[in-house]
Amino acid sequence: MDPLALSLVNGYQRGLPLTPRPFHAIAGALGSTEDEIIGQLTALTGRGAISRVGAIFAPGRVGAGTLAALSVPAARLAEVAALVNAHPGVNHNYEREHGWNLWFVVTAPDASRLKRVLDAIESRAGCGTLLRLPMIEGYHIDLGFPLGATAARAAVPVGRGRARLGDRERALAAALQEGLELVPAPYAALGARAGLTESEVIGVLGEWLEAGIVKRMGLIVRHHEFGYQANAMVVWDVADDRVADCGRRIAAVPYVTLCYRRARCLPQWRYNLYGMIHGQSRARVLEQIAELGARCDLGDYPYDVLFSRRRFKQGAARYVESAAAEVAHG
Repeated sequence: MDPLALSLVNGYQRGLPLTPRPFHAIAGALGSTEDEIIGQLTALTGRGAISRVGAIFAPGRVGAGTLAALSVPAARLAEVAALVNAHPGVNHNYEREHGWNLWFVVTAPDASRLKRVLDAIESRAGCGTLLRLPMIEGYHIDLGFPLGATAARAAVPVGRGRARLGDRERALAAALQEGLELVPAPYAALGARAGLTESEVIGVLGEWLEAGIVKRMGLIVRHHEFGYQANAMVVWDVADDRVADCGRRIAAVPYVTLCYRRARCLPQWRYNLYGMIHGQSRARVLEQIAELGARCDLGDYPYDVLFSRRRFKQGAARYVESAAAEVAHG
């Protein structure tokens, strides 16, 4: 990778400057020019290495969402995956190595809208029960990918409780889901889409970051394109009175990229603790999973490993609808 592009990806997956000309500020830090930075970001986006430059909203703070899974016959997998992808609220959709082989994330403005989408997917897919696995508690939810070096794990606040958004904040959140325009004054452009001034946009984004409503502002990387091909979701069936302790231990391990507790879906799905490891070697990921047992005092708790096979969709979560979409829903 071009050294400037590498510096961009390693240095700005979080901490995008909240200044009127953020790409100019980045250029100064990297010894480049604003035009070069915008050009590099445009090229990275064009080839799919980054999905966008913008925000990651913390789960459960704005709107509603859940992880879901289906057990799909192999012959119908592509068909059902396309059906799932057709719902705008679906932002991630993967085939995984398991009997429950299609895993996706669904978001919506509220719990009732989320239930309607899930019910529709379950009915149209015709594959039996849809696992609905909402997050109960997050221990590490970040998903940044240092390239070419081991970076220190950043402390990422996991906020609690639904944020109360007024009309202007909802308009900003809806526009922000699309990402920032790669122009010299992206916050002014974002404000123009949301009906806010540039200074209002910068002020609200700063408040959201401080409150943990937005986890980070920066480059949103597509991990497959950077060589992270051996990616495993590990699930454990942990005693309820120990799950928080185990989750915090797992979250502290540097090679664990995500860790959270989710609701069980009995009798079909017993697991309640989840960790993600994104790696470049299947053998190394399996070694790391074995290490976690002793390192995190997981004892004899049952667990399963679900490696990703195919990526059907990876995009931005959509918790807030535009005004036009809200009118359409009545």
